[in-house]
Amino acid sequence: MQSKPKILVLKMRELIYTGIFLFLAIVLIVLLILMFRSEKTPEKQTPISTERYTAGVYSSPVTLGDTVVDVTVTVDPNRIKAISLNHLSETTSTMYPLIGPAVEELEAQILEKQSTKDITWEATGKYTASILLHAIEKALDRAEGSVFSE
Repeated sequence: MQSKPKILVLKMRELIYTGIFLFLAIVLIVLLILMFRSEKTPEKQTPISTERYTAGVYSSPVTLGDTVVDVTVTVDPNRIKAISLNHLSETTSTMYPLIGPAVEELEAQILEKQSTKDITWEATGKYTASILLHAIEKALDRAEGSVFSE
């Protein structure tokens, strides 16, 4: 029995291409393993914030006739500090005489309850108070972070 030796001739270009493809295949496998492996480390838990509002001054516009009045709400992280009207001219306050007392009444109740729920107002100024209360709620929504822009 004689064996015939077989001679394999490889070109250098084929060896280089094979080496490059093997290298790329190994890199691809390593990247896939790193990307899709499950993390065994426990997730970092962020502490739940007890702050209700983002501290600051928030406003909401109210249109009265041809003028726009801003209802401004000042809040601390955990409470409502003040409610006021900005850009209220004398002519506007003359045309709408119930707006000043309505804001003062709403402010007193909201600061006492720290909420816009279960707020009562006089029957004579119910429309003025409801418009102002809606503007106050919009400003408080912005303070809570649920509405960023309109």
